[in-house]
Amino acid sequence: MRVITGTAKGRRLITLEGEDIRPTADKVKGAIFNSIQFDIEGRAVLDLFAGSGQLGIEALSRGAQKAVFIDLSRKAVQVVTENLEHCNLKENSTVFNGDSLSYLKTTREKFDIIFIDPPYNKQLTAKALPLALGVINEGGIIVCETASDEELPEKIGSFEVVKSDRYSKTKLTVYRYCEE
Repeated sequence: MRVITGTAKGRRLITLEGEDIRPTADKVKGAIFNSIQFDIEGRAVLDLFAGSGQLGIEALSRGAQKAVFIDLSRKAVQVVTENLEHCNLKENSTVFNGDSLSYLKTTREKFDIIFIDPPYNKQLTAKALPLALGVINEGGIIVCETASDEELPEKIGSFEVVKSDRYSKTKLTVYRYCEE
C-alpha cells in the first residue's frame, strides 16, 4: 500500500493485520481520488474509522490543509501516527483514539471532506451519515466505502449521491452538497 501522488508519492504505508482489517484496495482508492481530485487542496479532512490512515494521508499528500484521524483501536492510532511521521505529514494532522460516532456527536470542528470507511456489515455508515451532516461545511463531500450489498440513501440532508460504483466486494458512494 503506497501513497499515489503528491508530496508523499510512492511512500509505503504500514497496514494493520487481522480479520476485521480491510485496507482500501488501490483500485478503489484511485477511484475515490479521481472523483475528488480538484476538491482537496486547502481543505479540512476527517478520516473516520481511519485504520492505517491511508485516505487522510493521501488527501494531505495532495494538499489538504489538515486532517483529523479517528479510530477506536489503539494499534490503528499507533499505525496512523507512524504513517504520518514516515510521510512527513504529522504537522497538519491530529489523531484521536476513540469512537468515530461519538466524535461526530461531540466535535465542534467542521470539515470539507469526510471519509467514512468502517468495518463492513455493521451498519456503521448508516449511523455515521446523519451525524456527519453536523460537522461538514456547506459545499462539502462525503465519501463512503461499504460492502457492495450495503444500501445507502440517495440523499441525506442537502447531500446527494453523485457517484456509486461497485468494485468486487466494495461499494464506493460519493455525496456532494446540492442546493435545493
